[in-house]
Amino acid sequence: MSLRPTVDFLLYDWLQVDRLDDRPRFAEHSRETFDAVLDTCERIAREKFAPFNRLVDTEEPRFDGEKVILPRASHDAWEAYAGSGMLSAAQDAEIGGMQLPYVVEAAANTFFTLASASITGGLLTTGNANLLMAHGTEAQKKVFALNEFGGRWTGTMCLSEPQAGSSLSDIATRATPDGADFESDSFGPRYRLKGNKMWISAGEHELTENIVHLVLAKIPGPDGKLVPGTRGISLFVVPKKLVDLDGNLTGERNDIALAGLNHKLGWRGITNTLLNFGEGKFPVRGEAGAIGYLVGRPGEGLRCMFHMMNEARIAIGLSAAALGLAGYYASLDYAKNRPQGRPVGPAGKDPAQPQVRIIEHADVKRMLLAQKSYCEGALALLLYCARLVDEQHTGEPASADDARLLLEVLTPVAKSWPSEFCLEANSLAIQVHGGYGYTRDFPVEQYWRDNRLNMIHEGTHGIQAADLLGRKVVMEGGKGLMLLAGRINATIEAAIQRPELAEYADSLGQALQKVGSATKAAWATGDPAHALANAVPYMQAFGHMVIAWTWLDVALALPTAGERSSAEEGRLRALRYFFHYELPRIGAWLRVVETRDATCADTPEEAF
Repeated sequence: MSLRPTVDFLLYDWLQVDRLDDRPRFAEHSRETFDAVLDTCERIAREKFAPFNRLVDTEEPRFDGEKVILPRASHDAWEAYAGSGMLSAAQDAEIGGMQLPYVVEAAANTFFTLASASITGGLLTTGNANLLMAHGTEAQKKVFALNEFGGRWTGTMCLSEPQAGSSLSDIATRATPDGADFESDSFGPRYRLKGNKMWISAGEHELTENIVHLVLAKIPGPDGKLVPGTRGISLFVVPKKLVDLDGNLTGERNDIALAGLNHKLGWRGITNTLLNFGEGKFPVRGEAGAIGYLVGRPGEGLRCMFHMMNEARIAIGLSAAALGLAGYYASLDYAKNRPQGRPVGPAGKDPAQPQVRIIEHADVKRMLLAQKSYCEGALALLLYCARLVDEQHTGEPASADDARLLLEVLTPVAKSWPSEFCLEANSLAIQVHGGYGYTRDFPVEQYWRDNRLNMIHEGTHGIQAADLLGRKVVMEGGKGLMLLAGRINATIEAAIQRPELAEYADSLGQALQKVGSATKAAWATGDPAHALANAVPYMQAFGHMVIAWTWLDVALALPTAGERSSAEEGRLRALRYFFHYELPRIGAWLRVVETRDATCADTPEEAF
């Protein structure tokens, strides 16, 4: 089964992305150019990624003492991806980009994740370069960002540390001015970094000649002590190999050492590393300390880094949706071809009758509908968010500000809801396969392993939930939440006019009311500890409401009854499943939110 028809429907029939060519930035584009990009990415994914998905899972990266070794397929996939121009797809034409709408770039990248999530990734490289274009010096943009966009170098983000994890206020990596002339370096103020960074994806490899690390560190105060909290964090660009202002390697290795490879449950096709900065293994100019250049202003590192992290969170949601769809397609194919059992009823009692395919069993249909409703709903939401990014950057001022506010509210959901429920879809795909799904003879167990990471990286599930309920729905006096409610109500009003959708419009209206009431009740005492004790159930309910809205809005783009194709009928069936089987779950989730249930928060450690 192909992803392309679903992508085409969502982009053109629902989001009407082809109308973006009316805007000056996209004036050189049309549906034909968008389709050409999608065609190219679909072909590369099919030829260079999909055939090697199992290979890169079984042949993990290894370190021979000098360099990291990856299969040849990983090198070929990277070269093909970089050669496609997708690393700079949304960038200005004058620097070699395509000026492609972000929503088209996001849709095109989904083909690669569907084919092989872990074989290689341009995600962090593009995000790294985008951050430098927004906050870097002219030299940093010209040398580091442009070489990343061209695929000559790759990029990372180095936030977490072994002792700190997600608690960035507790990072201990130090950055001290490098000599008396540290302010005069052409790349920007030059520092020496010393510290350790953990969970660094693509932190060491030989796919490209250089790796550009973006590193969070603290500049000591006059007393030599690090400023506590996040306000003391600054951001530095730290290349693996030192370069000159023309982008040429100087031949000198920076003081960055691979301390170890992390052996992961999934995503085994690319390295995940512990890196030591400034331990003296590769002294620069006779001194220990990795050379880094300040990005932005001192103390504003986290603000700069969030420019990259928010993009990454939309991409993580897309990754989760694509992996869920990969499992759905595999289990659907299996269900259509696996004979087992006989129908319920008198005819099924005759053992002489031939077996039926398992897709004819109601419970298998349930599992397939669940997967379809989760994954296609998540994909639609993520493309909607990507379309909001384009609106924020190219829309009229009022529309752009609305897009900003909607993204603030939706980004935690867009990252976390797919990572939870598309993972559940992968579990159902294993279940459809039965015992075979638990073996490596079929790909669904790998899809589950690969997808399990998405609930963790780029902000764990609990962090996203606290961000949603603790900040996003109440920021600016709740303006973003009210704006979202307005969009949902507009969909409800349109759906009421369609008899086949009126039932769902009513259910969505009730869900919106319940979420609004629960939001107020959670904050009734004004105590964050009371409100956030049940932030995850709140996010689950909120996400279910948003996906229900997304499905109903998608349904408005479907033809009326009697004129629908089988694919269009399938979308309506997925909507029906989600509203009948899934949306009612929000009552239980919101009950503990509304009552500020303290069961979890008040349980003493000894009770465990």
